[in-house]
Amino acid sequence: MSAPSGPTLAAVILTYNEEEHVADCIASVQWADRIVVFDSFSQDRTVEIARAAGADVLQHAFENYAGQRNAALAAVEADWILFVDADERSSPAQAGEVRTMIASGAHNGYWIPRHNYIFGKLTRHTGWYPDYQMRLLRRGQARYDPERQVHELVLLEGEPGYLETPLIHYNYRDLAQFRAKQGRYVQYDARILQAQGIQPKPHKFLTQPLRQFVWRYITLQGYRDGLHGLQLSLLMAWYELQKYRHLRRLTRTG
Repeated sequence: MSAPSGPTLAAVILTYNEEEHVADCIASVQWADRIVVFDSFSQDRTVEIARAAGADVLQHAFENYAGQRNAALAAVEADWILFVDADERSSPAQAGEVRTMIASGAHNGYWIPRHNYIFGKLTRHTGWYPDYQMRLLRRGQARYDPERQVHELVLLEGEPGYLETPLIHYNYRDLAQFRAKQGRYVQYDARILQAQGIQPKPHKFLTQPLRQFVWRYITLQGYRDGLHGLQLSLLMAWYELQKYRHLRRLTRTG
């Protein structure tokens, strides 16, 4: 590959046991100046597949997502970092837009929309679009808040910009994966509520799930996703209930 004439960009893919996805993800970011798989000591063939696909591999013990991304920002040499998850895909159209934006130098970070495929269906409403993620960062001008270990928060120097071309996210392949991930999020979110001093008052076990359903299905137009949107709205209402049930358990044991 010839030396880049403008700012250098590295695509960084965080992995742990991603042998199913990593090769296709790497193929989608071949336009980057460097591709780094930042691995948490996978137990499957992720590292082998990544190296065979031409990516550099760095390994770092996982503590939390914010810490892992900060470690990657410190370790990967490039002017700009584009974080892409293993179950996400970039595109040639996105490549052109990214190159234009980083050459302009107008912002130190950019929000990127995502198209989410949930249970194999493109989900255009119900809160899953535009689903902006701040993933394009000028190295040295951005870091992740260590207090936000999940649903990471970027601390950016200056105002961010926005890209128009979405990442493709193959999110939640089936109900079992959805339940497993939401179960972990419920526990984390309940601990945040506890830290904020929020009490699990009895009426919240009804009002909060109902509010979640109305927000997803009506306000965020989940009804436009048909039965798929109805299912997702009901599922998210159910997990809102589980969050408050977990908060009650934390309150009683705390």
